[in-house]
Amino acid sequence: MRSRRDPLADPTQRAPDGADWVSDPRFFADARLLAALHRDLRERLGPIAAAGALLRAGFAHGLRDALRARANAARPTAPLVAVRFAPGAGAGAVCGGWPEGLEARALRSLGGSGCWLSAGYTSGWLSGLGEGDLLAVERRCAARGGGECAFEARTAAEWRASGERAALAALDALPFAALRADTEHELDDEKPAEGAGAFDPESPAVHVWGPVMVVPYAGADTAVAVQAVTREPAAAGVTVVVVDFEGACVDEGFGSVALERAIDAIESYGAEAVIAGLSPLAERVVAALGRDELVVRQDLRAAIATAFQIAESQRHAT
Repeated sequence: MRSRRDPLADPTQRAPDGADWVSDPRFFADARLLAALHRDLRERLGPIAAAGALLRAGFAHGLRDALRARANAARPTAPLVAVRFAPGAGAGAVCGGWPEGLEARALRSLGGSGCWLSAGYTSGWLSGLGEGDLLAVERRCAARGGGECAFEARTAAEWRASGERAALAALDALPFAALRADTEHELDDEKPAEGAGAFDPESPAVHVWGPVMVVPYAGADTAVAVQAVTREPAAAGVTVVVVDFEGACVDEGFGSVALERAIDAIESYGAEAVIAGLSPLAERVVAALGRDELVVRQDLRAAIATAFQIAESQRHAT
């Protein structure tokens, strides 16, 4: 049962087949269902309100999946909407595309509109990963003859500062705080399955996206988490590991030793390390390693974009 605080709870959340589409993941895997949903919402709400409803529902799905992934680090999962990342269009941007183009295929028979459910899902997934408010704006759509669908993601503050009309309209449709509060409330009620997880639940939460792994720095547990997850089949293709220091508690005396072990674990797996989100204390810890070749980025979003660029260059080099 959905919370009364749920900003998605309204009579329009029933799909043509009677499914509760705001919580049913089938719409991310079946182009026919998705086409019927788009058509039904447009007829009932009009194109603008339908786009907002799809964006909000996609965001809730993506945020829910990202938060679940963080809570279950031992079993890394890919997002429901496949994402291929690409070099950013500018400072702070995370750019990429949806290579499967499921929503675009659903839209070809309808005309117009855009991949609002995919954009919402990607926004929610990135927001859950970085614990901020991120919005993915579709830049190119295969349904309109644009090749592979492509998006650009930035923080809500960056989009507002840009003044871009499409982004501002999408932000008006996304109540970030309410969606996050409702999703966190929903997940609080979920009980972990008996025996779930391969290691201590207090270990860092790890994310695996194709060739890139993101692991929050947690002292000596960082190396343990890297070693545990790299044994999982879902991490078989990882070639770059981002170590995120944002919000981490860093021990100046033993921090360099812990980080050195984490980097050794990454390199022994055959991957390259990228460091993100350094505080002044963490900067001293990294400097104490004496590894000038380490790739360091100011924040997690920039580090993820760099990691995918490195992975792409590795792929072309082989």
